[in-house]
Parts: sequence; structure tokens; C-alpha cells
Amino acid sequence: MKKTIIPFLFILFAVNSITAQDLTTFFSKSDSFFKANVVNGKVKYAAIKNDPKSLNEVLEIAKGISVSKSDATQYQAFWINAYNLLVIDGIVNNYPLKSPLDVSGFFDKTKHEVGGKSITLNGIENNLLRAEFPSEARFHFVLVCAGLGCPPIINTAYKPATLNSQLQKQTVLALNNPNFIKVNKNKVQISQLFEWYKGDFEQKGSTVDFINTYRKEQLPEKAKVSYYPYDWSLNETK
Repeated sequence: MKKTIIPFLFILFAVNSITAQDLTTFFSKSDSFFKANVVNGKVKYAAIKNDPKSLNEVLEIAKGISVSKSDATQYQAFWINAYNLLVIDGIVNNYPLKSPLDVSGFFDKTKHEVGGKSITLNGIENNLLRAEFPSEARFHFVLVCAGLGCPPIINTAYKPATLNSQLQKQTVLALNNPNFIKVNKNKVQISQLFEWYKGDFEQKGSTVDFINTYRKEQLPEKAKVSYYPYDWSLNETK
């Protein structure tokens, strides 16, 4: 009995150690990649196209990583970074282009090998993140779709130890940005993002209630809210 248990435990420990090392490397290399290729919320797609080595390296590591929902911050941080990296990879693979929508099935058909799964971008967002953590509406301000209408991508990786503060910071920044929430006296224009995912934002009240939770200057109580068209133009910087 002991002879079978000890080797099993050793193998289990070794596998867990490898996964932990891979995760550490993934977060580190993701961080380096974003720092080198993201400026003021926009991405250097042409430069990445010319030298895709660092992107390919981090995505290769991401293929074999396994994360469990039992460690929520680790799980969420991994999949948020994976989503943003895969969006960039999808753009680079089809570059030059003017919008992610120029690529048929960019979000809902093209499958990616990541985290031990074969999954679409919509699958990551809707099945692995939103469905598993339905009360976390702040995901919408860190998952970046490559369009200018999306909240800007940051030049660092999301990491387990800092995830909550990063989610909070990006949500506050977006909802206090006058280009994202457009206020003219009693009239308020908000992104179609709030229309598409209305249920996520109205779990504890109205959409205005959600927005005001993060705003320094509250929206009017009887604000007339409308949605402005989503800008799918590529979030590119040269």
C-alpha cells in the first residue's frame, strides 16, 4: 500500500509544482509583453506582427496551464489575461485590418487552444468567467475586444495578488471617463456595453445605480439614459 501511495503523492506534488511554475512564468511573461506593446490603452499590432516571438511564447505556456475555480483570483486573472492576449493574437494573425469585426467569427467561431481547452473568445468571457462568477460585472472593464469602444487595455498583466484592486481601478476609470459616460445636464449617453449585458449591471438596482457606485460625480437621479453606438475601430497605436 505504501509503495503505491508514495509514488502517487510524489507525482501529484511534481505536477502541481510544474503548474505553479508555469503560472508564475505566464503572469511574468504576460506582464512583460503588455509593458512592451501597450501604450495609453492601445496596442502596437504592427510591431508584434513583425516580431511575434514574445506573444507566441506566452500563448504556448498558456496552452498547458490548468487553473481551478477553487482559487478564484488565480483562475480569473489567468482567463482575463488569456482573453486579452488571444484578442491581440487574433488581430495580429489577420493584420492589417481596421476592426476585429473584419474577421468572420472572430469572437464566436474561431477556437483557441488555451488552458487545456479548445475555446472561442466568447466562450472564455461568457462560460468561463461570467457564468462562473455572475455577480462580477467588473469583468466588462478589463476584457478588451480590440475596439476603441471597449475600455482601454492596460500595460500590465492582471495578477492574483492584485486582481481585485485592478478590477476596481479599471471600473472606476471607465465610469468616470467623460468619453465613456457622456453627461449633458439631465441627459446621459452610455456605451452599448450596458445594453448588451444589462442583466450583469442590474443585479442590485438600475444601470444608473451601478454606474453611480463607481462615480465621483453622481449621475442625475432622473437621468434620461440612451446608448451611443459602439466604436469597433481598431485600438491601434503605431
